[in-house]
Amino acid sequence: MRNLPIIALDFDSVEAVDAFLDRFEEPLFVKVGMELFYQTGPQLISSIKERGHEIFLDLKLHDIPNTVGKAMEGLSKLNVDLVNVHAAGGTEMMNSALAGLKKHNPNIKLIAVTQLTSTTEAMLRNEQNIQSSIEDAVLNYAQLAQSAGLDGVVCSPLEAELLKSELGETFLKVTPGIRPLDSTKDDQQRVTTPEDAKKMGATHIVVGRPITKNSNPVESYHKIKESWLS
Repeated sequence: MRNLPIIALDFDSVEAVDAFLDRFEEPLFVKVGMELFYQTGPQLISSIKERGHEIFLDLKLHDIPNTVGKAMEGLSKLNVDLVNVHAAGGTEMMNSALAGLKKHNPNIKLIAVTQLTSTTEAMLRNEQNIQSSIEDAVLNYAQLAQSAGLDGVVCSPLEAELLKSELGETFLKVTPGIRPLDSTKDDQQRVTTPEDAKKMGATHIVVGRPITKNSNPVESYHKIKESWLS
């Protein structure tokens, strides 16, 4: 996978995606999430790949092991580069996801969501009833993912340094919650700039609204790309 900022295509139609991608003259790394995939279906994946872009299919599978394994077997037939599950589903579920994924395309990377970047310490304790710090909770899930043979995790940049120290540099740390200094946090809570995410050990960053909602998304993308890769 290329080390480009991953652009979250948070749109609700093929037309909106095409209009956005038409602005760019270079190969991108894009994220197709639930909002888009559930409304457009697998056919959109093919059209994006035909344009030469890499795809992170962000569906966050979380179900019993057999269901996730079969679902991942189906997703493995799509020509994507990166997919994910929820680490909270447990080791057996992650094992099944990996087995299903490798049936048709062993080159697709599989990562696990640890804690969403919208999760706060209060939510972790009062709603999930996890009585530890977010850092400890994220590390626990990341260790489970690594032991299950996954390629990495989704975490906030704030936990990337800890995971780099504990689990190594090559274990993927895909970090949403990226906001340039002049951007609003929106519904994200644990956020950093692209520069800080790199310093903290993130291997990939995911950026949505600061690019897609910008009046000049191409310029915004290149500024973020420069900050990330510099």
